[in-house]
Amino acid sequence: MSDLDSGLDDDVMCSDLQQADLDSGDIGITKKEKVVYEKPIDFTKVDINLLPTVIIVGRPNVGKSALFNRLIRRREALVYNTPDDHVTRDIREGIAKLGDLRFRVLDSAGLETEATSGSILQRTTNMTANVLAKIQFVVLLIDVRAGLHPLDLEVGKWLRRNAPGVTPIVAMNKSESLCDGTGSITDAADEARMLGFGDPIAISAETGLGMTALYDSLRPLLEDYMLKVLNSNCNQPNSNCDSHDDNHGEVEELSKLPLQLAIVGRPNVGKSTLLNTLLQEERVLVGPEVGLTRDSIRAHFHFQGRTIYLVDTAGWLHRTGQDKGPSSLSIVQSRKNLMRAHVVALVLDAEEVSGIPVVFISALEGRGRIAVMRQVIDTYEKWCLRLPTARLNRWLRKVMSRHSWKDQAAQPKIKYFTQVKARPPTFVAFTSGKTQLSDTDLRFLTKSLKEDFDLGGIPIRIMQRCIPGKIGVVAARAINLQ
Repeated sequence: MSDLDSGLDDDVMCSDLQQADLDSGDIGITKKEKVVYEKPIDFTKVDINLLPTVIIVGRPNVGKSALFNRLIRRREALVYNTPDDHVTRDIREGIAKLGDLRFRVLDSAGLETEATSGSILQRTTNMTANVLAKIQFVVLLIDVRAGLHPLDLEVGKWLRRNAPGVTPIVAMNKSESLCDGTGSITDAADEARMLGFGDPIAISAETGLGMTALYDSLRPLLEDYMLKVLNSNCNQPNSNCDSHDDNHGEVEELSKLPLQLAIVGRPNVGKSTLLNTLLQEERVLVGPEVGLTRDSIRAHFHFQGRTIYLVDTAGWLHRTGQDKGPSSLSIVQSRKNLMRAHVVALVLDAEEVSGIPVVFISALEGRGRIAVMRQVIDTYEKWCLRLPTARLNRWLRKVMSRHSWKDQAAQPKIKYFTQVKARPPTFVAFTSGKTQLSDTDLRFLTKSLKEDFDLGGIPIRIMQRCIPGKIGVVAARAINLQ
């Protein structure tokens, strides 16, 4: 790895043709010939927006995220040994630094081509297919310890169907396991050729083994692509290949510095949907399931000439000693990305924050002081509120009649409803039978209490207790007498 870590020779990447000075009368006009780029290409000096893109694909748990981290030279993608689960669910983006090579690299979710329709795995596979349609190069990763898995063959077929014009580089990951005499690299390579994508390379994303072989495989492909892009870009009108005034460039650079934007918020409030909207492409998996995003997804886009680096963090949760596995790593990762951000966008669910009072003030000018204090006192009085049991049970009969129960037979029988504590208002629902109130039922009762008794912004607690049948009848009669 020494030759890759130190970088290769940074010689001139293009040759400028001679400038011709043309005189037209008394006015001297200088005409610049077009720039022609030649090999070798110095990727370290190429505009990041022109770099080629390489996506890492493969079945689940073959080490795609570990290779991604190795290429970008930092531990950004979550790597966790979960044989029965898939840690990566979204498309993660970074700038790879492989020797003097620079390219955009994408980490993708594990492909399961036969996943159930509508499932998370099927949705992530479709998302990868959409991104693959815009990608120039693919690294197909397999786990050499398991041999050629049937799922590897399915992924190969899937690639031919979704990217017919791309020939992937097959990389046999975890090849360090074959160095202890348990297997042969040659035998593993012969088996990997059954994929039909040519000779594979042996690598180890964990130890760095085989990065030189990966460099040798990628270099000619990326260089040929880069030559076409650079020469095509320089032949376009208003291209940036000609030299500019140094002072003008400095001012432009200061006014258009990249901006780091982090999107944070509780789980399932729409952070990932907002990221997809800003990027105008499906980069992150979205859906009704809580906790879909595990990685802090980084991407970049352009807005009014400025580069915006965007980070979608996993749902913001308080870390406890009981947090383990990917969820614990997600929390730590979200906090690190938050500290690096220039601007933080806090996303709230408007349906859940409804009813919370909002007061507009000017502390500097002293406007809104009375409104603030009135709201403070009103909120405190609601926090101390006590509702009579008879009133609560009349309310309960009305509210239960308008709730649509999925299964009438399983509908819990709430005998009576009473407030047992204030500050905050705490209620107990006494039910008969073995059927308990579900979380959905409790949320419905809480929302109805806030709406019908004007308790917006006040925390409400509802507990439930089971009572024997005879006691329930006596309690109900006592309530009617009230």
